Amino acid sequence: MEKPIKRCVWPGTDPLYIKYHDEEWGKTTHDDKILFEFLILESAQAGLSWITILRRRENYRKAFANFDVHKVAAFDEKDTERLLNDAGIIRNKLKIKSAINNAKLFIEIQKEFGSFDKYLYSFMPDGKPINNTTGALPASTPISDAISKDMKKRGFTFFGTTICYAHMQATGMVNDHLPDCSFK
Repeated sequence: MEKPIKRCVWPGTDPLYIKYHDEEWGKTTHDDKILFEFLILESAQAGLSWITILRRRENYRKAFANFDVHKVAAFDEKDTERLLNDAGIIRNKLKIKSAINNAKLFIEIQKEFGSFDKYLYSFMPDGKPINNTTGALPASTPISDAISKDMKKRGFTFFGTTICYAHMQATGMVNDHLPDCSFK
């Protein structure tokens, strides 16, 4: 007899949340393009629910040049105006300006460390992802505190410790699936 599928509770019954939980959340990626995508998306989420951003993800992909960090870093005032008029994304001027600024800083980190991935994993114990087996889902950790603090020092905005930890979960730097979750 096949074992029934068990999920973490947080996706509820929303098909988009379930797909995200099952296919992406907690899955380790070392791809800078995906890390940049989640940097943009997680920063846009500040003060909002994650499902709000997931529902707009394709709009963000179109609005932010398919998450091409070099193209986003080159956005100018005309692009900012275009984004402020794009009903498919969160039209918050500070978040839009932050995304463009963070893209420039992302590139600086790539130059300094060889990749954004190498930078992030320089904070991880033994440079490896963490598999959380406790069942606890913290909002932040000492590692997210350290990454966020360093990124803030470098000029990043909309990337506090809670957003940083969500980024870590989204990109599999930490696997917070509950112990009995089939997708652990």
